[in-house]
Amino acid sequence: MFRRRIAALALFLTIVPPAGGADAQAIPDPTSHFGFELGSDRKLADWDQLTAYYERVAQASPRVQLDTLGSSTLGRPFLMLIITSASNQARLEELKEIQLKLADPRTVESEAELDRLLDLGKTVVLVTHGIHATEVGGPQMAARLIHRMASSDDEEVREILDNVIFLDIPSLNPDGLQWIVDWYNRWIGTQYEAAPLPWLYHPYTGHDNNRDWYAFTQIETQLTVREAHNVWHPQIVHDIHQTGSNGARIFFPPFIDPFEQNIDPALISGINQLGAYMAAELAAEGMPGVVIHNRYDGFTPARAYQHYHGGVRILSETASVRIATPINIGWEDLRAGRGLDATVPTWNFPWPWEGGEWGLPDIVDYMEAGVVALLNNAARNRRYWLENFYHINRRAVEGWERWPEAWVIPANQTNETGLAYALRILTTGDVEVHRAESGFTADGERFPAGSYVIPMRQPYASFAQTMLEIQRYPDLREYPGGPPLRPYDVTAHTLGFLMEIDAVPVEDRITASLSDPIGIPDWDFRLPGSLSGPEAPRIGIYRSWDEPMPEGWTRWVFDQHGLVYDTVRDARIRAGELNEDYDVILFQSQSPASIREGHSPGTLPPEYTGGLGPDGLRGLQAFVRNGGRVVAVEEATEFMIDLFDLGIINAVERLPAQDFFIPGSILSVDLVETHPVNRGKGDSTPAWFWRSSRAFDVDDPEVVVVARFSEGNPLLSGWLLGPEYIGGKAAVVEARVGQGSVVLFGFQPDYRGQTVTTWPLLFNALSGEE
Repeated sequence: MFRRRIAALALFLTIVPPAGGADAQAIPDPTSHFGFELGSDRKLADWDQLTAYYERVAQASPRVQLDTLGSSTLGRPFLMLIITSASNQARLEELKEIQLKLADPRTVESEAELDRLLDLGKTVVLVTHGIHATEVGGPQMAARLIHRMASSDDEEVREILDNVIFLDIPSLNPDGLQWIVDWYNRWIGTQYEAAPLPWLYHPYTGHDNNRDWYAFTQIETQLTVREAHNVWHPQIVHDIHQTGSNGARIFFPPFIDPFEQNIDPALISGINQLGAYMAAELAAEGMPGVVIHNRYDGFTPARAYQHYHGGVRILSETASVRIATPINIGWEDLRAGRGLDATVPTWNFPWPWEGGEWGLPDIVDYMEAGVVALLNNAARNRRYWLENFYHINRRAVEGWERWPEAWVIPANQTNETGLAYALRILTTGDVEVHRAESGFTADGERFPAGSYVIPMRQPYASFAQTMLEIQRYPDLREYPGGPPLRPYDVTAHTLGFLMEIDAVPVEDRITASLSDPIGIPDWDFRLPGSLSGPEAPRIGIYRSWDEPMPEGWTRWVFDQHGLVYDTVRDARIRAGELNEDYDVILFQSQSPASIREGHSPGTLPPEYTGGLGPDGLRGLQAFVRNGGRVVAVEEATEFMIDLFDLGIINAVERLPAQDFFIPGSILSVDLVETHPVNRGKGDSTPAWFWRSSRAFDVDDPEVVVVARFSEGNPLLSGWLLGPEYIGGKAAVVEARVGQGSVVLFGFQPDYRGQTVTTWPLLFNALSGEE
């Protein structure tokens, strides 16, 4: 098989550097520090070891500065390394000031000053690793690459260091990295080697931590945005990932359509040229299996903060193994799908990999080759990257024709939690938000003093625009009249609907005096009185060893609100007598098979296998019939319908995708105002509907409809095919069972911790108040 080793690092150790260069002998070698070669099969460095190594490198090398940006969710150090030449390190603050001026063209006073900035500035590149903790190659590669940059004095490295400020966040998820390495090492050499971690590999979000780049809910996202992106404003961000084993060996952009409409065309062109350059460089180095322009689109800001902040985002996805355990892939095992047949050469995949052994050494080699290619491009095209960055930001400051003059969020919003959340998103995203110091009229509408004004002639106006406007996702098909071309993620993110606030675009100039830009507000989470105090219900949230991400997101929301709850494991439900400890148990979206059966015997140690089983089913039935309440969401509703023999069916379950398709959109839901679940909500609400959501037909006298998807076309934002199949269908129902009840949510009331508008329905369902 093809296997390439980058870096004869031992050679670098023998080089005597020139004055001001790297003393390679003083830089700790990774192999001597870790006791093995980084990127070896079945060998992983954990976060404690990696942190110690970065501290040693920073102490030894004048090229490397180590910053601790803060602490992770569980208190581990969250690190960023700044790597550049020793001479650049000596003037780092000056270079940062140049970058800040290029990021905000309003501060550049003349063409002469601009020329000076472009002459003196450096390309700023941010590389991030390991947000998904099972994708172990990135954090292992990072240490090897940083050693190379710290110790080598070859011409390629010197050119990079002279022209680039290289920011490296070696793990976006230190907690998950430590968990995965500990878990993997525990079971090496046993039947459980490379077994899945039986809990989410981020404390709250699991894989969804890479969908947090506009909501900024998690500590790790906040630190990266506030302390890296917003401080350095990189021209290039490279986010390193891994993907499935049976396709291409590595993916680079260009992305496929659609791109979200507020991304500057020059930025898209920059993505295209850089990704294609990286692919060409790997091919030139003899590395087959590289694909571009496949599968990943450029639509959602949830995965692409930099697209709205003047810089390009390069995603790479390298083929995985079983954590660090190598695999063999035959030619016949290479698969076709999502626009790629991994055995057929095409314009965007000219050199298929022939199959064979694939291991962590290959992953790390491909990743490092990709980063080095990117850094070379950033160094050799320094002037292009700085000019492109400046002109993108200048166009934003001048305003786009399709943008309004300003957005106004009127004062005296009724949902103060949603208002604080939305303002926090905008200001964390470096958007300038002002307050009107007096009332004013714009476009014939009167706005009171204290209203929030977002002028749309500012560097990051595109971020404000995409977050505040309504999304209309294009109707893309695999072929004319065929199934929809599935988005990589979702199709809507309108803050007004998610947060239940009003945001108004205006074309008139604002005549009122405006305050200086506001700071980032604190969260304003408010726990309903019915869920606090001695009379509050005793709440449990089901947490299986096959843990779903929505459950983690819901724990995050509960914790932010200070809600007291227990996590309920399978063993506790199997033990029965649930009414002794709980009044209500929440089942977040999880497949019936996963709830009933869990992990299969033999796939994990016995204490992590099995689901509720027969005893758990009986325990749950008794809990409800004896007066308990179960609240179930999306997929878990199917389990409850079967368990309690309810006369409810999923009305959209068997419809073909070309007839009915909602890949992640915001719909309108009509509420039965007299029902307790809807207390305080009025007659309608936006709601989140996506791949695991349901719409119900009800034929059961013990079931009452709590909410319905609005008649006609209920789409508010995103993409919906076949509105006639969902309009008027039940969205939330409640069933009486014995002395208790079951509440079923067909939509997701807590989408990624963002749907403030439907949190009250979930809280009311948990409170059980009549």
